[in-house]
Amino acid sequence: MVVKLHDLYFKPFINADEIDVVVQRMVNEISADIGDEIPVFVGIMNGSFMFVSDFVKKYPKPCEVTFIKLASYEGVKSTEDIQRLIGLTQDLTGRTVVILEDIIDSGNTLEEVHRIFKNENVKQLLIATLFYKPEAYDKDFKLHYVGKEIPNKFIVGYGLDYDGLGRDLPNVYQLKTTQHMTNIVLFGPPGAGKGTQANFLKEKYDLVHISTGDVFRYNIKNETALGMLAKSYMDKGELVPDQVTIDMLNKEVEKNAGANGFIFDGFPRTNAQAKALDELMDSKDSQINAMVALEVDDEVLVERLLKRGETSGRADDADESIIRNRIKEYYDKTAILKDYYSAQDKYYGVDGVGSIEDITERLSAVIDKL
Repeated sequence: MVVKLHDLYFKPFINADEIDVVVQRMVNEISADIGDEIPVFVGIMNGSFMFVSDFVKKYPKPCEVTFIKLASYEGVKSTEDIQRLIGLTQDLTGRTVVILEDIIDSGNTLEEVHRIFKNENVKQLLIATLFYKPEAYDKDFKLHYVGKEIPNKFIVGYGLDYDGLGRDLPNVYQLKTTQHMTNIVLFGPPGAGKGTQANFLKEKYDLVHISTGDVFRYNIKNETALGMLAKSYMDKGELVPDQVTIDMLNKEVEKNAGANGFIFDGFPRTNAQAKALDELMDSKDSQINAMVALEVDDEVLVERLLKRGETSGRADDADESIIRNRIKEYYDKTAILKDYYSAQDKYYGVDGVGSIEDITERLSAVIDKL
């Protein structure tokens, strides 16, 4: 579930169970190294309060805990200016001090920590950090214990904040480099008016409509490498592999990298394709927000398509048995995907009977809540 804090969106990154395992491992390592000595654990406020709390609760031997408060963040950037807001109040001469940091990126805060403890005459100063960004670290101070190395992307949760918000979240979230996009998988049985509604929605919400059929035809007509590959399978009467289709969709998404979002039409058709689409969107730092399916009674669909067949010239719109078979095939395929997206709380069925305007209004009511 993506969370919004102030003006930014963050996606799930590390869950609470994973964090718990990492904290326990660090406790085991540090307690084994220190032995029976009573250490002083020093938390760097405000970010480390959750980490320190969980750490000392798990620590199996007597220990002391204190905090110092430093400030180095403005928004999502680490600054050079470190302020000491709350300092040490106890004598640490001859003691083993373990700094418990929530995160070390540039190392600027760590530099100030070493400055603070330079004249404290401690027995040893050990640095333990729950999260560490090796790409961002540009100091020479030794990190004695590292919980988890992470990419150089801004994170919130488990004590870490974005301008005051997010510290209370039990899981850790990562800043989405692609900010909020609305990505919809649009479904509807033959005759439901899906194409008409896709056109209205793309205009209303400034979305890019990606029809798999159109994408295939474009690639084959223009003899792109993917088009020729797809055609080679089709010429042999074989199904085009999912990866070829995904690669085509990827090109379309990349062509429209600055889009507000996408309407996917005609894909996915299977669970494997739905998973592949999820992975594709995740690689773009985005996600599918909803599967929206137009729901229309079979008899209404048959009537619509037979009427359309009078003018469309399409043979499959003129034969009732073919129409009913197409509708059955649609529901057989869609049922699987309905379960897939329902499991993610992303399935929305919309009544597809009524005027075009009424149906657009119902679809808009769903999209406006995403």
